[in-house]
Amino acid sequence: MAANLDLANRDPNNINDHIKVTFEDVLAEPEGAHSIDCVWKLSYTCFTCWLGICYKISTLLCGICIAAEWGCEFASVAFYHVWYITPMLKMCEMNCAVFTKMMRTFLSCCIEPCCEACGALFHNFKK
Repeated sequence: MAANLDLANRDPNNINDHIKVTFEDVLAEPEGAHSIDCVWKLSYTCFTCWLGICYKISTLLCGICIAAEWGCEFASVAFYHVWYITPMLKMCEMNCAVFTKMMRTFLSCCIEPCCEACGALFHNFKK
């Protein structure tokens, strides 16, 4: 599994496209409100440097534990679906099938003759 990891494209399904973490997406100076060029360049350097450092330290300290927790959460969800939710839905489906059969029998025995009788009353009416 680890041998198949793409270390270059770590978001192949684009699930985190909404996170904009580039300097240009966060900071911008409109026309008429420009700082000194060296300040803008150093701001870019500081932003990208600290973004990288803080993200790497956070993932180093917390990433493995958080990944383990999410693995447990998704395992728990899979467990409940396999061993509880799906069998309960199947049981409900089976019970509803019996109820459906009873309702069809009731309707064909009690309601259908009344509907046929009413239909027969209007059968001879013509325009």
